[in-house]
Amino acid sequence: MTVAVSAQDASQRRHDKYDRLVAVARSLPKLKVAVVHPCDAASLGAVLEAAELGLIEPILVGPQTKIMAAAESLGGDMSNMRIVDAPHSHAAADAAVDLVKSGQAEALMKGSLHTDELMGAIVRREGGLRTARRISHCFVMDVPDHETALIITDAAVNIAPTLEDKVHIVQNAIDLARALRVDPVRVAILSAMETVNPKVPSTIEAAALCKMADRGQITGGIVDGPLALDNAIDLGAAKIKKIQSPVAGQANVLVVPDLEAGNMLAKSLTFLADADAAGIVLGARVPVILTSRADSTITRLASCAVASLVADAQRKQLAMPEV
Repeated sequence: MTVAVSAQDASQRRHDKYDRLVAVARSLPKLKVAVVHPCDAASLGAVLEAAELGLIEPILVGPQTKIMAAAESLGGDMSNMRIVDAPHSHAAADAAVDLVKSGQAEALMKGSLHTDELMGAIVRREGGLRTARRISHCFVMDVPDHETALIITDAAVNIAPTLEDKVHIVQNAIDLARALRVDPVRVAILSAMETVNPKVPSTIEAAALCKMADRGQITGGIVDGPLALDNAIDLGAAKIKKIQSPVAGQANVLVVPDLEAGNMLAKSLTFLADADAAGIVLGARVPVILTSRADSTITRLASCAVASLVADAQRKQLAMPEV
C-alpha cells in the first residue's frame, strides 16, 4: 500500500533534526558570541534572529557605521547590542580573538569577511587561540530522508591531512557528537572500499586509526574502517557485503580521506538530497561558527545551536574536579 505524504508533512520533517538542536540550545545559558565583521544583511540578520530566540548574546565587532547601515536595512533593533568598533575586517578578527582571551566571549562567529582572515587570527602562533589539538571543521548535516544527523569531517580546513592530523580530526568529531548528545558515537573512516588495499593509502590510514582507537589513542566513540559510503550509512548495503561491524550501516560520523572528498560529499547531499549543512570549527579554545552567505536561516540558527552545545560541554568539562 502506498501512503501519500503531503508537501506540508515533508516540509515539517525536513528540519526536524535542526529543530531539536535549537530547542535543546534554547534551554542553555545564552552563548556569548563575538561576531566578526557582520556588515551585510545576511550575516547580521542571522545574528539578530539567533539573539531574538535566546540562543546567543552577541558582541558585534567591526566598523560601526557599516554595522548600523546593515541593521537599518533590516529594520533590526540594535538598542541592546554591544558593538566593538574596528576599522576593517582584519582588525575585527584580531579584536574578536582578544574578546575571547579576556573572557568576554565564549565563541566566535564569521560575518561578512573571508574565512582565511578569521582563521588567520585564530591560528596565529602569538596571541591566537591555538590548543594542542589540530583545528578541523565539521558539517552537521540534516539530510531529510536520513534518520539521524550526519557529522562530516573535514571538508573545509585540512586539505590533505596526515595520519597524525586525522587522529585530531576524528577526536574533534567524536567530542562534537558527544556534545550534541549522540549516543553511541559511531565513526566510519571512509574510503572507496571496505578492505585494506596497500595501493589505496586511505584504507591503510583507516586501519591505523581503528587500531589507535582500540589502544585508547582515540576515545569516546566506536571507530571502524575502511568503509565505503554505502556500507557506512545503509544497513542493507552492509549486509550484502557481509560486513560484521557495530558501525557499518549506522554511522553518525563520517571521516573523509581529504578535503576534496568531503567537500564533494557535503555539496552532493546539499544539492541532490536537499540537505542543510551547519558548520563549526573545533580544536581552538572556543567553537567557531562558520556560515555561508548561501545558508538558509535554519542552517544559521543550527550552527549557533551546535556552538552553544559545544560551549556547554566545555563548561562542564572545566567544572569537573580533578582526580
